[in-house]
Amino acid sequence: MRKLASDHRNLCTGIWRAAIATGPRVTIVSLTVAAVLTSVVVLVGMSIDGASEPAPAESQRAAELNTSQARQPIEVSEGLGGRAGVTHVLPTGPSLPEQVTRRLGDYDGRERSAQALPAFWQPGSEAEVISALMEAMTDEERVAQVFLLGWQGVEPSRRIMDWISQRGLGGVKVFGWNADDLAVLTDSIRTMQDAALTGEHAVPLFTATDQEGGWVRHVRGNTSRTPGNMAIGATGRAEDAYYSAYYIGRELRTLGINMNFAPTVDVYTNPEAHVIGSRAFSDDPIQTAILGNAFFRGLEHNRVIATAKHFPGHGNASGDSHGILPVLEEDLDSLRERELVPFEYLIRESVPAVMSGHLSFPNIIEPHLPSSLSRFFNITLLREELGFQGLMITDDLQMVGARSYEWRNNLSFGELALAALKSGADMVMLSETPPLNGEVWRTVYSEYRDNPEFREQLDSSIRRILRTKLEYLSDEYRVTLQPHAHELIRRIPDHVGREFFFDHAARSVTMLQEGSLPLEADAGSRMLLVGGNRSFLNEGQAHYPGADTLRLRSGFHDVAASDRQAIRDRMSRYEVIVFCLTSPATGELLELLRGHEGTVVVLSTLTPAYLADHDWIDAAVAVYGIAQESFQAGFAALRGELEPKGTLPFAFSIGG
Repeated sequence: MRKLASDHRNLCTGIWRAAIATGPRVTIVSLTVAAVLTSVVVLVGMSIDGASEPAPAESQRAAELNTSQARQPIEVSEGLGGRAGVTHVLPTGPSLPEQVTRRLGDYDGRERSAQALPAFWQPGSEAEVISALMEAMTDEERVAQVFLLGWQGVEPSRRIMDWISQRGLGGVKVFGWNADDLAVLTDSIRTMQDAALTGEHAVPLFTATDQEGGWVRHVRGNTSRTPGNMAIGATGRAEDAYYSAYYIGRELRTLGINMNFAPTVDVYTNPEAHVIGSRAFSDDPIQTAILGNAFFRGLEHNRVIATAKHFPGHGNASGDSHGILPVLEEDLDSLRERELVPFEYLIRESVPAVMSGHLSFPNIIEPHLPSSLSRFFNITLLREELGFQGLMITDDLQMVGARSYEWRNNLSFGELALAALKSGADMVMLSETPPLNGEVWRTVYSEYRDNPEFREQLDSSIRRILRTKLEYLSDEYRVTLQPHAHELIRRIPDHVGREFFFDHAARSVTMLQEGSLPLEADAGSRMLLVGGNRSFLNEGQAHYPGADTLRLRSGFHDVAASDRQAIRDRMSRYEVIVFCLTSPATGELLELLRGHEGTVVVLSTLTPAYLADHDWIDAAVAVYGIAQESFQAGFAALRGELEPKGTLPFAFSIGG
């Protein structure tokens, strides 16, 4: 199998490179051919280099899942234009959730009348059900479907419950502040779905979050902490992408979360793109496309709706759209040849949703207009040129990258939301719940009632939303609409997944500069461990008994004066300093060790791009996650117990 993987990679690389030289259209055809080869390795040959198919214990675990937790696939062969090489599940009709069956009452064994069923759960073809729903829904119920809202606090607020019960809200977004206590989160999701399913038409909610793996993990608690996308890029293995998403998806299923804003398919071309960093797979658009597609398939296996982001590509932006509107100088040809390649590929592979980023492209559209508000990007490029038929969802409109347009043009926030919808977005995400009858609602709803052109456009979006819900949320294989906290102990963390993530962390370790390595265990008696991550310090002391520690307090960008002073005061006392590099701030602190008479070794986490100006260090190893497993693997490499086999997935050299 190891030879199969090697031959597969070599053949795919040849296909990809020849395609790039020929042009973007041929590239996509070649990517599809390469995807078939990838599927052979991902779905048939998972035993390569220690990554195996689910063990018998895992297969038994899957068999124990109830119908809301497991899929028994019906194999369907598809042509290259579809999801090549994937085993599909064919829905056999609506499977009524308990919330709906309770409404039907006791029929004493008599056959239930179809007329008694809420509109969403009526039998019929997809087109028939959508047509009946659109006919039955009021204007308010239709418009509410385009909102994806966060809520404040841990339990659902009164305001979010009013949006669900009185309006028929389209979806909710789980942020980090909602998700520390998984039992409370599970109860909250069940409460909100109960409210949605007791509405007149019983249309279930999208329940979405950002569970990318690695750095971005909005649902915390006991969920798996994974090495992340750049670690997947470092192994270059589609099966690592697939299984990362597969195990993440299994945990989301248990929680009742049916939509994940992943994979991140931004091409990491700019090391200054700090907000992307290790969230990217690679600086290679072809590798990003292949790994992103494998990640999508892993989520799809669990019936979790995958969302490719951040369209049209955030990986070359030096700023963070949470705090500014980043400006990118690419022209359209450059965008087509690089950033758009992963999106085009995933669209061909039927990814169900795409998230737009708040980015400025002054050489393509008017300056200061975020791409998320651009009809050119959302309609001309995404819909017409790339042929996307799924859901387009905005990133949070309360980010500065979007609101800068509101402030510059003296708009209201409601007018900003309306602009996003008019530009082609199907759903607008707001991290805070607006007032039920406030300005945001009044602005969008009034335009829907008064503007026939906008009404027609929004109705198309509402149909896409309903179509996606019918596809993913109506059959027996859906993510549960009634999650229960008692399932958490058995299923989260996913213990089989945890073993996989440890193996993946070890496979991805990358030697950046061998220098004075390995460091023997007895070096601990004269060693200082410097870093801000507790797992780094704990694992360091476990591998080097007797080592002293210095815990840094600096932020991501801002250096704490106390850290500067502590390093200056203590550095001369030690022969060996092992420094954990995680951010621009720690890169600045590392520079204080230049000229140290002893040995300086760097253990880099997230992206090693912050090492670019530090060619004076003695040795460096890269891990890409920030969980205990990544540090275990990293320190094993420093001691010579693990041979680093990862390959840095972007162009970089220390000092270069």
